[in-house]
Amino acid sequence: MDGRPLTGWTVLDIDASLVPAHSDKEGAEPNRKGFGLHPILMFLDNTDEHLVCRLRPGSAGANTASDHIEVSTEAIRQLPTRRRRKVLFRADGAGATHEYLRWITDGGGNKANTWQYSVGWTRDEDFWTNLAKVPKDTWTAALDAKGAPREDAALVEITGMLDLTGWPPGLRIIVRREPVHPKYAKDLKPYELATGFRYQAIATNTPGRQLQWLDACHRVHAHVESGIRRSKALTLTRLPSSKFALNQAWCTLLALAMDLLAWLQLLALDGRLARAEPATIRTQLFDVPAKLTNHARHRELKFDPAWPAGHAAVKAWDRVQALPNPG
Repeated sequence: MDGRPLTGWTVLDIDASLVPAHSDKEGAEPNRKGFGLHPILMFLDNTDEHLVCRLRPGSAGANTASDHIEVSTEAIRQLPTRRRRKVLFRADGAGATHEYLRWITDGGGNKANTWQYSVGWTRDEDFWTNLAKVPKDTWTAALDAKGAPREDAALVEITGMLDLTGWPPGLRIIVRREPVHPKYAKDLKPYELATGFRYQAIATNTPGRQLQWLDACHRVHAHVESGIRRSKALTLTRLPSSKFALNQAWCTLLALAMDLLAWLQLLALDGRLARAEPATIRTQLFDVPAKLTNHARHRELKFDPAWPAGHAAVKAWDRVQALPNPG
């Protein structure tokens, strides 16, 4: 990369996920993966907070620009004012709509905001036609997880070769090629079959950065999958009511619970528990066997000394007690 880390920026990841419904629930409808609901979620990558969990009918589109804008606006409102000025929005190809990218480019209507985006890009006929014209010597090596060049993966910018009429100014198209993974072998396009590579494209309005930096920055959007997995591991797949409004309230409580868990891990836990999944936190920290007793006019919580995670609970409590008063 170019040696300039992404500091001072708020990074928001948005994605939609299908939740199957096995009983009669309001809003449950057929979708491309079965029958259920189609919530859209947004996470704050800086802290792993779950800012928004917007429940939607099962037939709701993944690339509905109005939903993306409403959810993003709701997420921005939760941020401290100083954290709203420089924001990077990341999404998959569903976020590559004229309305959503224009809204981001305009800073949500506030000229004081410097907002950027990094989203997946549709590979249409214009894309494939112009990609075939890219000279072989213009590709530059991509980087691996350790920052070293990869011999089998490369990047190129093709912004000037595409017809981007109607899209917001400053939009750049970055293409990544890499060997074909067996998982994607059945979905290859003719050009991919001919060249032996799989091609992915992103759109961004981040100026000045090297291609490797832009590529690495977007690939971290995969964190959103971890957030969705944790949401489903808690209660997202166990919506309790047949009423849509009650299930939306349930989703809001889920987001609050995930925020509390994220800050517990950030402020009070270390080692393996600081990165653990909700089920591990539940069994090793929240379900610690203990007994509440009264002694010398004080109430004491006595842990079983034989319980392996008892010391972690004590350490977490001490760290929470040592936090400064927020005033």
